[in-house]
Amino acid sequence: MAFTDHDGYLAAQPEPHRALLQRLRAQIAAATPDAVECISYRMPAFRLPNGKIVAGYASFKRHCAYLPHSGRTLASLGALLDGYVQTQGSLHFTAANAPSDELVAALVAARRAEIDG
Repeated sequence: MAFTDHDGYLAAQPEPHRALLQRLRAQIAAATPDAVECISYRMPAFRLPNGKIVAGYASFKRHCAYLPHSGRTLASLGALLDGYVQTQGSLHFTAANAPSDELVAALVAARRAEIDG
């Protein structure tokens, strides 16, 4: 299904994923207030004024994911992400290990540092 906004995407998600992603949405927005919500790769994301995507999120069958839209961001945070399942471009979580405000702020800051070069 194609979504045109974050609200539509979230409304289509089952619980507990919907609640986890609503919280993550708020955390990302707080960490990067100059970003605007958009849809990128058919998933909710946040775009900076310079057009670059700083973060996104998605729901999958068994987990939710934070998506930095970069293959370098997660690797740059090293031990801060211990205990999380991750790929090069996604940090997986469930209700048992949802990211804290501090972790999301660190993820956004790391991605912004990449973008700002």
